[in-house]
Order: sequence, then C-alpha cells, then structure tokens
Amino acid sequence: MLNLSQLQTFVMVVSEGSMTAAADKLFLTQPAVSQQMKNLEDELGVELVVRGSKQIKTTAQGEVLYEHAKKILSLAQQAEISIKSVGAQLRGQLRIGTLNSIGLHLMSPVVSRLLKFNPDFKIKVDYAKGEDLITAYEKNELDVVVLPDVQTNYGKTLKETASHVLLKEEMWLVGSGKDEFYPSTVAMKDIAKIPYVHFSNEFPHFDKMLNEKLGTVPAVFESSNVGTLKRVIENGLGIGFLPAHSVKKQIRGGRLNKIQTTDFEYKTEFIYYRREKGPSAKTAEILFQAMTGDQERS
Repeated sequence: MLNLSQLQTFVMVVSEGSMTAAADKLFLTQPAVSQQMKNLEDELGVELVVRGSKQIKTTAQGEVLYEHAKKILSLAQQAEISIKSVGAQLRGQLRIGTLNSIGLHLMSPVVSRLLKFNPDFKIKVDYAKGEDLITAYEKNELDVVVLPDVQTNYGKTLKETASHVLLKEEMWLVGSGKDEFYPSTVAMKDIAKIPYVHFSNEFPHFDKMLNEKLGTVPAVFESSNVGTLKRVIENGLGIGFLPAHSVKKQIRGGRLNKIQTTDFEYKTEFIYYRREKGPSAKTAEILFQAMTGDQERS
C-alpha cells in the first residue's frame, strides 16, 4: 500500500528538483528524504528518479507516479479540508493583503474548497507594495498580510499580531530554455557580461543582498511583475532571478533553464500575519490551517 507521507516527499523532490531543497520545504533532514525515496522505490521495485545530476529528473516510471501522486494527495487533502470546512461554518469577509509575486500561493484549490463549503464566507485579496500593505494592516483595513519577514524587509513590527511561516522560498537564476548561449553555471561577477533582467521592488532584503553581490549592473528589462518577466526571459532577452515557485513548471517543461550560481544563494520565508484578537482572528487561523494543508504548490 502506498504511503501518503512517502508520496508527499516524492512529489516535493520532483517539483523542487533536489532532495536538499525538498528536505528544506518539508522541514526534514536530507538523509530522511533520501530514505523515504529509497523505501518507496524498494516497495515499487523500480527506480523513480535519475540520480547523479544537479537537477533530479524522473524516470518513465517516476513520471507516471508523479502524475498519479499529485492526484492522490489532492484527493486526500480534499477529504480532510471538506470535513474541517463543514464544521467551520465560516461567515463574513476576510481581507488579505499580499505581494503580486506570491498571490499565486493564495489561489490554491484548497481555498476554493473552503469557500465552496462555506457559502457565507468571502475572501478579498489586495495586491500592493509591502510598505503600503503594512500601513493598511495597521489602519485595520486588512485582516491578514502575507509578506517576507516585515522586520528584516521593512524595519517594522506588527503589534498584537500572530505570525506563522506559510512557505519557504528561494530565488533562482533562470534563462531561456531555447537559447544555448546561456551557461549552466555562473559566478556572480560574470552576470554583468550577460544581458540581465531584474525583478525589482518586491523583496527589499533580496534587493539589498543582490546589490551587494552584483553592484550596479544595468538591466535590459526591469519589472515587479513575475508573469511579465517569465515571458521576457523565455523569449531570450536575458537572464534573471525569479521566485522558485513561479518557474518550476516552465523548468520542468524546458521553457526555462535553471542556472546554478557558484557564490550566491537566497532563501526566505513568507509569513502569514494575522490579528491575535478580534472578529477576524479565528477565521484567519482556520484559513491558515487550510492553506498549509495544501500539498502541491508548484
């Protein structure tokens, strides 16, 4: 009988492209992930991934299991959330503020199911700059904000607020999958020699760290819109850093290639900030629990 925990690990390994990254997302050690993968392969009697390369690839059998595993996890999650949602009896409106680049995480199928079983409950999502979202939250115009750590990125502390890690994220350097001109590995000092596309104004701490490494590198294109930047990079205009969750599908499909950086790595956590007290507190907590139950985010 297939084990849901092993399937979850397998799906995360494939979607992340490495066991180390999967371990980080699952809050496990890398040996624990490797052991779960081995146990799953032993149980099925086949190899599921091709080892030995920087980016893990699935075997033919692995690709079949990957598609089925996503459906199995989704159905298991649907059953769990449906049961919890029926008893929740959520009402009213929850006002959420977040960045455009991470809004995709809030549009999870699990949220749709939560709304389906609670027809008197509505969610309103606003996208804006981090500083503006914090101001709106402080004025009680928002019930929840989802942002990278506000102290590190914006120098702010939110009072009477509970904070929970919603997800971990990395910034990946990517180039067009159609252009063999771009290297597979690059040192940061050499990025200045390649047309550079800049993701700007979304993650202040990342901008600061990147500037310390790159200095002033003129960008051929600059935007805070992830969707626009993906199309620009896919079309071969240049290489650029983008949130990992936003490019995994394109990398698996060969439309984008991940470029390894030899001397720079950036990871961050997105925090779900909600009020500790007040009419929205319990509803915001239930929504967080539902969102963190979502197994497939990529």
